[in-house]
Amino acid sequence: MSNETRTDGAKAADADPKAYLDKSFFLDFDSPTVQSFVAEHTQGANTDREKAIALFYAVRDKIRYNPYGIAFDPATYKASAVIEAAEGWCVSKGATMTACLRACGIPARPGYADVRNHLSSKRLSEKMGTDVFSYHGYVEVWLDEKWIKVTPVFNIELCEKVGVAVQEFDGENDSLFQEFDRAGRRHMEYLLDRGAYTDVPFDEIMSDFAERYPYLFEDADNGMSGDFAAEAAADRQKS
Repeated sequence: MSNETRTDGAKAADADPKAYLDKSFFLDFDSPTVQSFVAEHTQGANTDREKAIALFYAVRDKIRYNPYGIAFDPATYKASAVIEAAEGWCVSKGATMTACLRACGIPARPGYADVRNHLSSKRLSEKMGTDVFSYHGYVEVWLDEKWIKVTPVFNIELCEKVGVAVQEFDGENDSLFQEFDRAGRRHMEYLLDRGAYTDVPFDEIMSDFAERYPYLFEDADNGMSGDFAAEAAADRQKS
C-alpha cells in the first residue's frame, strides 16, 4: 500500500541521486495502477534510457493535457489518480512521470518554472487574467550521470490541432518547450526557473495560485470546464 501520510516537497538539496527514489503520497508508484501503467509502457525496454523515453511518451500522450483540471484536493495529484483519470495538467503530469520513473529505480524529481504560455485559449487567458503560468511543471531524470529536464505535458493530438511541433525526448538532451510554433508564432517563454523539488510542493503551489489567480478560489467548481484543445485550435485559426 502507498504511504498515506502526505509530506509536501521541498527544494531539492541532496546531491545524491539515490535520494530521489522513494515513494510518497503523491508519487504512489507502489499502487497497482501505476505498476500496471509502467509495465505496459516499458515492455521491451531494457536500459534506463529506453525506459525513460518510453515513459515520457506514455505520459505525454496517454494522459490528455487539460488546464481546466486544476483541483484543490491533494489526492487528485497522486500518480495513480492521474493515470486513472487519463488527463491532467503540467503539475499532475510531471508528478506522474516522476512516480513512473522511480518505479523503475530511476532517480527523478519534479521541477517548476514560471512561463509565459502562448499555447493557451482566449477564454482561459481571460479567466486567468494573465498569460503567465507559475509553477509550470517539468521533470528531472537522472541518466548517464546527469540530470536531464523533460516536459511530458502537451499530448500529440493537442499539438496537431494548434500547429505546435510535438515535444520529443531522446534520453540524452533536455526536452523543454519550443519558443515558437510551426508558423513562427511565440509558443513558450521561460521567465523564472524555480528549480527541482523532492516531491510536489502542493501547499506552496496553492498559496501562490491563491495570490496570483484569486478567481480560482471564488466558487466550488471554479467555472473551470471546457474543451481546451478545441478552444485553442479555434483561436489559432483566427490569428
